Amino acid sequence: MQSTSELYKKELFENVIPFWEKYSIDNEYGGYFSCLSRNGKVFDTDKFMWLQAREIWMFAHLYHRFEPVAAWKKTAIHGADFLEKHGRDAEGNWFFSLDRAGNPLVQPYNIFSDCFAAMAFAALYKIEPEERYKRIAVDTFRNILKRQDHPKGKWEKNIPGGRALRNFSLPMILSNISLEMEALMPPGEVERLIDEVIRQVMEEFYHEGHGLLFENIQKNGELSDTFEGRLINPGHGLEAMWFIMDLGLRKKDSALIEKAVSIALETIAYGWDKEFGGIFYFLDVDGKPCQQLEWDQKLWWVHLEAMVCMIKAYELTGNTKAKEWFDKLHDYCWDRFRDPEYGEWFGYLNRQGLPHLDLKGGKWKGCFHVPRALFCIYNSLVNIEKKKYVSKNIKQAL
Repeated sequence: MQSTSELYKKELFENVIPFWEKYSIDNEYGGYFSCLSRNGKVFDTDKFMWLQAREIWMFAHLYHRFEPVAAWKKTAIHGADFLEKHGRDAEGNWFFSLDRAGNPLVQPYNIFSDCFAAMAFAALYKIEPEERYKRIAVDTFRNILKRQDHPKGKWEKNIPGGRALRNFSLPMILSNISLEMEALMPPGEVERLIDEVIRQVMEEFYHEGHGLLFENIQKNGELSDTFEGRLINPGHGLEAMWFIMDLGLRKKDSALIEKAVSIALETIAYGWDKEFGGIFYFLDVDGKPCQQLEWDQKLWWVHLEAMVCMIKAYELTGNTKAKEWFDKLHDYCWDRFRDPEYGEWFGYLNRQGLPHLDLKGGKWKGCFHVPRALFCIYNSLVNIEKKKYVSKNIKQAL
């Protein structure tokens, strides 16, 4: 009988990764295609920096953490060559998008292009220790830290002195990037960053009275009674909590892990659509209308990150509620997001759980959330099946 871990392993390496290897590589101009139809046909050739970087990271990560498959390293270097040549402006900021040949299309207003570029070149350096890869990763990372208080810089569209809100996305992603960058940075530097992002995520953006993480807060840490200030993104909260669990392991902090699990369980219960199943994309904490018209769609990354979060919570703490949620998510996702006919997973479902778009990649979906989640889940399931970590007392696991 096939184990659950083997199911995820097979899906990753026989269904998802082959899809991207077959259809995404641009052998003429370099880099990758991300705008792929259900059957892998390219429907747009623009190249978005954060998706290019994510694909580099994914193949380098699999090479490093699973098996040194030569084709995976070649694929990662293929993307890195394109980004190294075309991806940045003269000041080292990463553009948002390029045309197929590498000509810039959209200014580097989006700091997440930089975030995933740092992750990509850090991962590549671990499997191909070229000094220039390390330099690109470290320079980009330091630039992110310099920009973190004003992420959009001169491309900021809000009026200076107007409503000043801080967004959750950057401290959330820094809680993940910090571990990716640690091996490349001087001792102590990343440790200080880890402590700061934990503080921001768990003390500022998390509001104990609501039991939820908010997408935007005021500069002074207070909530804002506005569209942006009332916004809850359950997927972000769940993804952030498994990042925090990883930081808890890194710091040997059992209380931090337990708190992350508690917040995750509150978040998924809040975000679950009790009528049709699945997790809402956006919600207003006061139940008012969201300005995002897609608020009730069911997105691939939200559900995949939720699965990672729940199985990791069970792996680390033995919390049976987390295991129940994982099983529920597993049934929902494999029934609705997975495409058994053409490979990869659908990205966008309507509220009822039917495909809203049947594309496999686009401006926002690439070779990242599906394969990363499958790999993370596979690893957690292997540990659980071996009873390597799971314990009612997390201190025993640490």
